[in-house]
Amino acid sequence: MSNENKSKRTFDLEERTSIFSENIIDFCQSLKETTVTRPIISQLIRSATSIGSNYCEADCTESRRDFEHKLGICKKEAKETKYWLRMIMKSLPEFKVRAQELRKESMELLLIFSSIINKSKSKAA
Repeated sequence: MSNENKSKRTFDLEERTSIFSENIIDFCQSLKETTVTRPIISQLIRSATSIGSNYCEADCTESRRDFEHKLGICKKEAKETKYWLRMIMKSLPEFKVRAQELRKESMELLLIFSSIINKSKSKAA
């Protein structure tokens, strides 16, 4: 694989958010459902998969303002995903290691979206 193709794959945010969503789905399917964990799992799936879907929408917006708004939603959902993963670690401590790995990725996505938003706003100024 050429360096150009490697670079393109590494920074394909649509693919990265899709893989993250798939990893969250796989993770959630491995969790045991109880009265406590059922709503947490549901919220986790919603927030994590929303990151990628909103990024896809942002990628097709027609204005900078709409682009920044959609990325703001991505950022918010990444932060919410981090929260729900923390709740999983509390309610199912045996899944803590995997939850921490996913939480790290949600934090990285949060930072990426924050950076893109800041750069977009500075270009508009």
